[in-house]
Order: sequence, then structure tokens, then C-alpha cells
Amino acid sequence: MSPSNSRAVAIVSVTVGLAAMLTACHAKPLPIRFAPAGTDRARLRSEFPLSDAERRMLTPDAIKGLNQEQVDQIYERLSAGPLPDGPFRGDLFFPRDSKGHARVSDLVTPVPPLLAHVAALDAERLGRALWKGKVFFRSQGILRNRIDDLAILKPIFPDSGTIPKLTFDGQTTWLLFPAKVSCGDSRLDPSRRSIVIDYSRGSEVEGYREIPDKLAGPEALNIRDEVRVIRPGFYLGRAYFGAKFGLNFTLIAPEPGAPTDIQQDCDATHG
Repeated sequence: MSPSNSRAVAIVSVTVGLAAMLTACHAKPLPIRFAPAGTDRARLRSEFPLSDAERRMLTPDAIKGLNQEQVDQIYERLSAGPLPDGPFRGDLFFPRDSKGHARVSDLVTPVPPLLAHVAALDAERLGRALWKGKVFFRSQGILRNRIDDLAILKPIFPDSGTIPKLTFDGQTTWLLFPAKVSCGDSRLDPSRRSIVIDYSRGSEVEGYREIPDKLAGPEALNIRDEVRVIRPGFYLGRAYFGAKFGLNFTLIAPEPGAPTDIQQDCDATHG
């Protein structure tokens, strides 16, 4: 073997080795305690409470790597915490143990006419491309969603130039799909309250635009979100389409949350 070929083989070997090491590190299980599947909530909370160290290990990327049973167990151990305020980065993901890739048409039937041209697209890829987070207006009890200005949406918005925008995190996004924010019952875990995001009341929010905001309401996708706090500035959420659970999402503030008691707001109003 010539020297040049030997060097090439060595480079390939080192590259493969590094890739294997990185893969092994990426695949390392998150050191969070989980109860056996089917464990009742009372035992889950008493025997497997999330420690401060475990909460710090939870990140948006780490949570995305969990199966849905594990995501649910984390959510059930959380409290609603303080009502969010200001802009948050968002990420979403479907259950990792579901089969195949959900299309937009799998989330709601029939597909709203305004979404007919994207009905066959992969819902997670489309959602992550379009949705960049939420902006909460705590004092008003409302929010709006940060939506990327993509060409795929242009046919839906005949007057897109008048949509309010927000520049945040170095990115300018539309502010669309308003909703009311309040404390309410969790659909997954009725024994503890969650922060509920109600799109059925979006038309009550000043600046509501029938096109496209009604897409999130009961006339179309019929979305209802609920969130609970992991640590200050970081929330885990669940989105429902009608009565059907659809996907998970995370919200994280741009700056680390100030140390505060996360047992407040919705928790304080629940007897």
C-alpha cells in the first residue's frame, strides 16, 4: 500500500472512530429516574420526584430523545408554575415511539380548506419549519405564536404585509394565532393544574385575523395547549387537536430564569 493510501485509510479510520464515539455519547441514556410503565401518579410523585439536578439535565434536545411514556412521566411530576411572560423559543416533536411520520391530514379530519395544499406534508417537519415559539402577554392573559415568514404560507395570506411582526433572537417572525391563557385542568393529569392555552377564544383577542387565525380555532384544527414548568424560563407542553393528543413542545426563555419559587400562580389557586 502506498503512503498516500495508508494516510487515507488512517484518516477514514479516525473519522469512523470519532463518529462512533459521538454516536455513543449521543445515545447515552439521560440520567433521569423513571418509574415502571403503568405506575400510578401518587407513587410516581412520591418515589420518583424530579430533583433539582434532574431538572437541570432536561433540555429541549434531551426531551426530544425520550419515548412518550417517559415524556408523560416528566410532565406528571411537574407543576404549572408561574405564568410565562414575554417571547419564548419553541420546538415541537411527535411521540418518538409512534409509527411512521404523521402528515398534516393525520392530525385533523377533514383538513381545513386553507391547509389543503400542505395536507400531505410531514407534519413535524412543517411544524418545526413554521413555528418558532410563543409570545406571552401575562398582564393581558393572552399569547400569540411566532410563525416564520415562509413562501409556503403566502397563498393563505392575501394581505401578509399587514401582519404584525416581532424581531427576536435575530429572527423576524409573524405574530399569529392568538389565544387566551389561564389556569385550568390538565387533560393528561387532572389531579394537578396546568397553564392552559385556549385557541377557541382567540377571536376575543384584539387584532384577531379571521384568515389565518381561525385555523387554530374550533372551526379548523381546534387546538388546545397546556404547559407546566420544568425550571424557571423552561416549560414542557402538550398540544391537542380536538380531543386527540397530537404532539409535545418545549418553550424556553432567551435568558436563564431568575431563581424563584416555581410553585406559584396556577398551583396557588388549586385547592
